[in-house]
Amino acid sequence: MVIKINDLWPAPGSTHSRKRLGRGRSSGHGKTCGRGMKGQKARGKVRPGFEGGQMPLQRRVPKLRGFKPRDKAEFHLVNVEALNRFQDGETVSPETLVEKGLLRKVKHPVKILGRGQLRVRLTVRAHAFSRGAVEKIEAAGGTAEVI
Repeated sequence: MVIKINDLWPAPGSTHSRKRLGRGRSSGHGKTCGRGMKGQKARGKVRPGFEGGQMPLQRRVPKLRGFKPRDKAEFHLVNVEALNRFQDGETVSPETLVEKGLLRKVKHPVKILGRGQLRVRLTVRAHAFSRGAVEKIEAAGGTAEVI
């Protein structure tokens, strides 16, 4: 059997006949047409969000400032002073930072920042370094390698 466009009907009970307003008392929507007695809503149009002259919600709530970039690079940040836990001559990598308890797990790339002093000579391997961190690592006799 071929179904044609004129054979299509909505399922029984899925549609309702429209509300015929102002067609006599027996319709249930006569005279005031379901708008009640008096007032602005009975007489004319009221725009959505209108709160009777009270400061509306969309103006009470402050605007969001700026935006958050979708592709912002997030780093695990480790300062140079925290690297003093390592022994002289060791190689520091994201995995060894997890072993020493400086990071919980390597979810993001690691960036080494330059706060504090470095007292041991290390080979530090990370995804990014601040300028001050590189200077302090090299001043202690170590090297900073970008992964």
